[in-house]
Amino acid sequence: MEGTASYQFSPVGMVHSCYRTKFGIPRQSGLIAQATGTIELLPPCNQPNIIRGLEEFSHIWVIFIFHQNLRKEWKATVRPPRLGGDSRLGVFATRSPFRPVPIGLSAMRLEGIEQRPHGKLFLKVSGMDLVDGTPVLDIKPYLPYADAIPDATGGFAPTAPEASLRVTIAPEAEAVLALRPPAFRELCVKVVSADPRPAYQRIPGREYQCYLEDCEILWRTGDDVDEACIIRINPDTPPPQFE
Repeated sequence: MEGTASYQFSPVGMVHSCYRTKFGIPRQSGLIAQATGTIELLPPCNQPNIIRGLEEFSHIWVIFIFHQNLRKEWKATVRPPRLGGDSRLGVFATRSPFRPVPIGLSAMRLEGIEQRPHGKLFLKVSGMDLVDGTPVLDIKPYLPYADAIPDATGGFAPTAPEASLRVTIAPEAEAVLALRPPAFRELCVKVVSADPRPAYQRIPGREYQCYLEDCEILWRTGDDVDEACIIRINPDTPPPQFE
C-alpha cells in the first residue's frame, strides 16, 4: 500500500470532570463510582435529536483524546503500573495513555441528560476516569449482550485492583470535609486509597497532592507504605495550568 491516509476530526464534546489534574485519576473507568462529571456536547452536536433514545441506556462508551499526552515520539513498549513498573509490554497490550494515536475509550454510567439555556446540552455521568477538559470524539451506547463477554480473559489484569492504602483523615482536613456533601469525602478517600502513585515513588513519609473539584488535596504516606493520611484540604484552589 502506497502511503498512509491521515484523518482530522473535531471534538463532539468536552468533559467537565471532578479530576482537575491527571494525578489521582483511577487507571480505569468505573473503579470510583463517586467520580462524577458531565460531557458538554459542542456545536453542531448540541441538538437534542442527536441523543434521542440515549436515555434508555444505563451506560455509554466515550471515545476521547489523551490531550495532555500529545507527544511526537512514542515507544513500542511501556511499563504498566499494574506490574509495578518493572516489566515491559507492548503498548497495544496495555491501556497506556502514551500511544501512537492518543485515543482512549471509557465506559461510564449515564446518570441523566440536562438541557440548559442558550443551547447547552450535557450528559451527566459517573465512574469517570477523565481529566477536566478532555475532548470527546464520539459517544456510543453500551450494549450488554455485545460489550460484556463473560468468558473473556484479562491478561496481566484479570480482576479489578483492590484499594491498596488504608486512609485516615487529619482533624484539619475533616473540618473542611464537614462543610461539604458526604459524597465528596468518600471521593477523596477512594482516590487516595486507590494509590495513584507511580511505582518508583512509593516512599514512606512523602507528601502528594491532587485536585478534586475546587479543592487541593494534600496527603502523606506513613512509615508503613500501606497507610496514607489526608493532612489538609485547601478549598477554592485552582490546579496548575497544563501547558
